[in-house]
Order: sequence, then C-alpha cells, then structure tokens
Amino acid sequence: MKHAALATIVSVAISSLVLTGCKQKPPATVAHTDYIFANPTQPVAAKFIPASAPGADTLPLLICFGDSLTAGYGTDLGQSYPDDLQRLLDAQGYRYHVLNDGISGNTTKDGLDRLPRVIARHPQIVVVEFGGNDGLRGLPLDQTKANLSAIIDQLQKSGTQVVLAGITLPPDYGPDYIKKFDAMYPALAKQYHVRLLPFLLKDVYGVPSDMQDDDTHATAQGNEQVARNVEALLKPLLKK
Repeated sequence: MKHAALATIVSVAISSLVLTGCKQKPPATVAHTDYIFANPTQPVAAKFIPASAPGADTLPLLICFGDSLTAGYGTDLGQSYPDDLQRLLDAQGYRYHVLNDGISGNTTKDGLDRLPRVIARHPQIVVVEFGGNDGLRGLPLDQTKANLSAIIDQLQKSGTQVVLAGITLPPDYGPDYIKKFDAMYPALAKQYHVRLLPFLLKDVYGVPSDMQDDDTHATAQGNEQVARNVEALLKPLLKK
C-alpha cells in the first residue's frame, strides 16, 4: 500500500468519531488479502501471556479479546500488544494479570461464539477489538454492529468493565462505506457508556518501522505503541 493510501486511512480513522451512515456498499470486485492472514480457513491460535509473577493467577484478570491485532500475528511470542501492556502495568505498580485472548481470523461472530469462555474466567476488565475481518469480507455491517453490541452487553451483564478498540478499512472500500463502518464504534461506546479508542493503530499505522510488510499488522515495535494507546484508555479504570 502506498504512503498516500496509508495517510488516507489514518486520516479517516482519526476523523470518524461522529459519522453518519450511507447506502453505498463495498465494491464486489475488490479482492483483499484477509485482514488477518491470507488463508482464513486456518486460524492461528491465541498467544496466551504467561503469568508475570508468582501468584499472578490470583490477580484481577484483564483480558484482551480480539483478532490478529490482539493475538500479535507476525511477531514472536511475547511481542503482542497485550504482552507489552502487561509490562507497562507491572512497571507502574498496577497488579493485574493480562491475558491475550486474540485469535487470528476472527470475525465479530467468532468473538460472540467465544464469549462464554471469556465470561467464565470472570475478568475484571475486557478490551474488545473486533470488526476488521467483517469489513474486509464485506459482511453486513448491521450484523457486525449487532454482534459487537451483544459482546459488550453480555460482558457488562456479567459484571465486567469493557473498553472498546476500533479499527478502519482500506480506502478502496469507498469513503461512504468506511464512514458507516467507523461510526459503529463511537455509537456503541455511547450506547453502553464504555471508553473508546477509535483507532487501535493510532500513531502506528503509516510508520514503516511500526507496520509489517502487509500494511495491516503492527511489528513488535508497533505493538509497544499500541500497548501505550490501550494503557491510556484503561488508566481511569485501573487500581493499585
């Protein structure tokens, strides 16, 4: 993807906090590599973060729940953003066990199907990051929004605090369709009164050293910035 296109995506993502929907649909002829990886029939298992210290299994649980952007696709074990988030929290004296429950290739429907397993862990906080695969596969946005809504609603009803991380789509899906896609996140954040990070890859997308060659996933260095983005989102909810 050229630098001009990268700049367009970043601009769209940052400016999409309050946007209106439209009737335009993504071009049927657009062929993209899957948002997560080239073969969506072979999902990659989540990278679960090991306990950061003895007794970590007794600490309040903070689950990062999403797709490949959470799982750390394309980086080594220990280089996903949840790994970096654990290190950031540890360094600042926040006593949480961060668990990476990201699975590459997941859509919002996959996330909804996996939700009972997440709730069964009784997390104190869950960072929800889904939607990119839905958009790039051209799935109905109404259903994507409904799935995200159900995920947030069920987590809140279980007593979990939720924060929401958004993403955007490549510019060739058309500005109207992208606006409708982007608008899902602030609308859901407002509906459920949850904290929102409109663009997970803020200050990462468009930075060559921070993005892998696929122009979709962060490098190990990029994931460090993603962790800082998420930490800022979580800070008001954290307790020492």
